[in-house]
Amino acid sequence: MGQVACSGSTDYGTTYEKLNDKVGLKTILSYLYVCPTNKRKVISSSLDTSSSLLISSDEGATYQKYRLNFYIHSMLFHPKQEDWILAYSQDQKLYSSVEFGRRWLLLQENPCYCCSVIADAQYVTCRMQNCSEAVRSKPFPGYIDTDSLIVQDDYVFVQLTSGGRPHYYVSYRRNAFAQMKLPKYALPKDMHVISTDENQVFAAVQEWNQNDTYNLYISDTRGIYFTLALENVKSSRDLEGNVMIDLYEVAGIKGMFLANKKIDNQVKTFITYNKGRDWHLLQAPDMDLRGNPVHCLLPYCSLHLHLKVSENPYTSGNIASRDTAPGIIVASGNIGTELLDNDISMFISSDAGNTWRQIFEEEHSVLYLDQGGVLVAIKHTSLPIRHLWLSFDEGRSWSKYSFTSIPLFVDGVLGEPGEETLIMTVFGHFSHRSEWQLVKVDYKSIFDRRCAEDDYRPWQLHSQGEACIMGAKRVYKKRKSEKKCMQGRYAGAMASEPCVCTEADFDCDYGFERHSNGRCLPAFWFNPSSLSKDCSFGQSYLNSTGYRKVVSNNCTDGVREKYTAKPQQCPGKAPRGLRVVTSDGTLTAEQGHNVTFMVQLEEGDIQRSIIRVDFGDGSAVSYANLSSTEEGIKHVYQNVGIFRVTAQVENSLGTDSAVLYLHVNCPLEHVHLSLPFVTTKNKEVNATAVLWPGQVGTLTYIWWFGNNTEPLITLEGSITFAFSAEGMNTITVQVSAGNTILQDTKTIAVYEQFHSLRLSFSPNLDEYNPDIPEWRRDISRVIKTALVEVSWEHILVAVLPGLPTYAELFILPHKDAGEEDTQITDDLQQVFSPLFFLKIPGINVYAQMQNEKDQEMVSPGSQSESMANAPHRELMIPEQLLHSFLMSDDKNGSS
Repeated sequence: MGQVACSGSTDYGTTYEKLNDKVGLKTILSYLYVCPTNKRKVISSSLDTSSSLLISSDEGATYQKYRLNFYIHSMLFHPKQEDWILAYSQDQKLYSSVEFGRRWLLLQENPCYCCSVIADAQYVTCRMQNCSEAVRSKPFPGYIDTDSLIVQDDYVFVQLTSGGRPHYYVSYRRNAFAQMKLPKYALPKDMHVISTDENQVFAAVQEWNQNDTYNLYISDTRGIYFTLALENVKSSRDLEGNVMIDLYEVAGIKGMFLANKKIDNQVKTFITYNKGRDWHLLQAPDMDLRGNPVHCLLPYCSLHLHLKVSENPYTSGNIASRDTAPGIIVASGNIGTELLDNDISMFISSDAGNTWRQIFEEEHSVLYLDQGGVLVAIKHTSLPIRHLWLSFDEGRSWSKYSFTSIPLFVDGVLGEPGEETLIMTVFGHFSHRSEWQLVKVDYKSIFDRRCAEDDYRPWQLHSQGEACIMGAKRVYKKRKSEKKCMQGRYAGAMASEPCVCTEADFDCDYGFERHSNGRCLPAFWFNPSSLSKDCSFGQSYLNSTGYRKVVSNNCTDGVREKYTAKPQQCPGKAPRGLRVVTSDGTLTAEQGHNVTFMVQLEEGDIQRSIIRVDFGDGSAVSYANLSSTEEGIKHVYQNVGIFRVTAQVENSLGTDSAVLYLHVNCPLEHVHLSLPFVTTKNKEVNATAVLWPGQVGTLTYIWWFGNNTEPLITLEGSITFAFSAEGMNTITVQVSAGNTILQDTKTIAVYEQFHSLRLSFSPNLDEYNPDIPEWRRDISRVIKTALVEVSWEHILVAVLPGLPTYAELFILPHKDAGEEDTQITDDLQQVFSPLFFLKIPGINVYAQMQNEKDQEMVSPGSQSESMANAPHRELMIPEQLLHSFLMSDDKNGSS
């Protein structure tokens, strides 16, 4: 790898110094940060063997190197304190510095920064240099969606998803969070904060029925109550998938926006001068570039603009304006019925969008110099160029200048907006293989003097002749077009005079809509009396007139008093709309774990109310007022079941109550299906699902028989059934408990008739019986092996659970069945000779639970059902008959 040389300039590109001589020949710089509040302070991060910072306090004239014990991923400067910095490391740790990077303190390990996985996240605040766990606060209760935190000016925004729907919360001036209120049926699925200028939030919201458009909403000062400003604004995605809203805030004139709205699949450009209260189409130029008249009649034809702003500081976007050049807007677009992606020309307005002129027939990058007194345009082209265009009269005329003798492939243009400079730098390359070339263009020699007072003329801001914009008349200074002088620093507005308030200065308040007669009336979903729902007796609230003045509007007198909300005393109210919910929104809980209940009251005097919550398990709590329950009411259930949780609120004017049914479960660990081994055709038998643990709460049982595609669903753990076909059949039971589903499958033999014999064993065999399924299966195999001398094939042997040990021998029918059944029984008596009869009653008890939590149950009728359908004999089998088999199995390790 070849060595990379770094250079820097502090005189607008006139001279460059080699940085390697200051920071080291082998130093590789990864990032360069300039302090936003003091541009003399510069930080460069170095990628050497141990991460380090190069810090300069003199615009890079000298550097000092500081070693770090972590590698920096990114840095964030404080907007006011020039020495305060946050750094996020590559190993996901957050550090702070109050000494401009010279010393660092670890604040937090693994903070959620650009989270790529779904996890619980909390909003945590603390003071820099004092961020221990003890002093941290969590202003937002509970968890928020990852990567949803936005801190902008006086506002903090977070998002919480519940029930599959996002909910948005805002904190104004770091006060308590409140849920942002959109019109009731807006139902947002995505939201982007556009601006927070002048104590108001402009937000783009994609609603449930939108795909490629967003609605614009504007808020009150606190950012809580939003009203609709413009519907169906076009949106798109950039190369990285980020959402781009076709909305542009014009610099230099507060309250002025341009937006591209989609109407019947056509995109049209609209303009507002009062923060979205009123929108208008753009009037097309009267003449084209060649002086020919343009026939374009509103509203059928208008001017449409592309509103994308470039994120690359070295290239211009589709539109540009500057705070220091109020009223001048340069943009690309077209004239017609809708916005097009082809046939693009360049247009300029020097009177804040009231009138427009065409300046080029192809796209150009336009740079503002000398506070907008000089405009420089360079053509957008992939071909090399050597000329640029200059205008000294706000784009009315353009002069062609050569900036290089050899045509240059232009990669970008760099200027110093807001500075007293007439210098720009063009960088590019002469060929695809050549190095970068920097061309410094200085226009100072064009002017021989600075502008004097008589070189300016007054210009009044207006909207189609209306001089009152945002409640004031504003007059600006503009240089006379015939004067050739350098403006220098921007002087701002010459004068500002407030206007008398009219209805046009007020928008409809939250919950109100403007009707055809111009009046703001309540929407169908809004109850104006609900404005006082959070109002407590003895306090006051603002009773809306249906109107609210546009934030930052400066009008006075007139209808201001009539339309301004009036303070009123809060009326005493009986409780109404009481709700009790769990903090996570679910209706299930786990035995022995904390459950947090939230009590919410839609209306009522909460300060004078008594709250009582009965948990349904014999315990209850009471509170003096609802505010005592803001953090939730915790309770632990010791038993499983369905509990009726009742909340009641009472004050001197009335009562209200709410009920919640909570299902308390414990985890289901094992399911065992118990049923007979053999049954008679068309005879009902019983199947039972046995659970471990025995009590787990609310359950659902799903039963599958044989090859049936439709299951039987019950709330009981036992069912009766009958099979109409002979043969081996399977039964499966699934048990659903909360989010857990377990199952067990068993096989049952079905025949017209069969024989069975009850077998018992010598008592000392029980010394070997651990009463587990594996032992019973092995004993069954041993018994069946002992019967190989009997000449039939259809034999089933089942050793029953429990002690003492019993077994049942099933003799299934075969094709020669009939009188041979008696012979079969005689053969068995010879095999198990000597024997004697012993009466054994039917077994109708549950088996004991073993350590393996594998439970078996003999249903109370299963054995009797088998016996009732076939002749049976009870035999006593001496333990010695099995001893040799048991011993040999033990030696082989199989038993």
